[in-house]
Amino acid sequence: MNRKIVSTVCILVCITLVQAREFWLQPDKFIFQPGENLLLSFNVGENFMGGRWNLGRQAIIRLERHQLGKMNNLSSLIKDGDKNPIPIPLQEEGTHLVLMESNNSFLERESDSFNEFLKSEGQDDILAQREKTNSLAKPGKEVYSCHTKLLVQVGDKKDDTFRKADGFPIEIIPEKNPYTLRKGDPLRFKIVYQGKPLFGARVKVWNRYDNRTTLQNIYTEKNGVIETRISNPGPWMVTVVKVLPSKATGAEWQSYRVSLVFGIVY
Repeated sequence: MNRKIVSTVCILVCITLVQAREFWLQPDKFIFQPGENLLLSFNVGENFMGGRWNLGRQAIIRLERHQLGKMNNLSSLIKDGDKNPIPIPLQEEGTHLVLMESNNSFLERESDSFNEFLKSEGQDDILAQREKTNSLAKPGKEVYSCHTKLLVQVGDKKDDTFRKADGFPIEIIPEKNPYTLRKGDPLRFKIVYQGKPLFGARVKVWNRYDNRTTLQNIYTEKNGVIETRISNPGPWMVTVVKVLPSKATGAEWQSYRVSLVFGIVY
């Protein structure tokens, strides 16, 4: 049986400003009509609330829109220094997937902050390794990259775009199209790392409804799957983090931060 624990989110100090761990793609809405523009923001924040994450073109490896077998490269829409949402045309009816992948960024944190980050993300193996090497009192030096996906619905026609593998180091794949679900319906996700099911990962499932955020921590089974139920409409987000030894100069750890956002409308 899945273990579920409701927890709070800790704030981290990132370089010179305070940032929370969650990064996601924020749309202006989730349901569109053909011919409308999706206004897309890169968000960072705490408790599934936040502001614009100012990424320049140099920081982004991929920004793409997928719909069935079609792909549009959206990188040219990113303007350095422009804080306005990015307009993405949505011409065809169906379920659309927008994804973004960032370059690595370096982050050094004090020991307590890094250890707390590892605890909150379920990285017990890394904590154990730091303890074994008498490193718990040492700062955490890591490089991290962000891999984010957004699902939106255009018109009434639903399709299997939500199943698309994205090529991220860690993939979050819904079992069903979220735009076919209603309150009380089960929703399962498969978490895959390097093409294989990721067992024992702590996955966070967020819902923002009625000015409140609900957070579940759910651990993946041996098949990499977690299950939850649709309790409310509104924005939903699934996040997972994995930390590994780093091969980068000056960093001990590599972390991958992955998120999937969608809306439940009924």
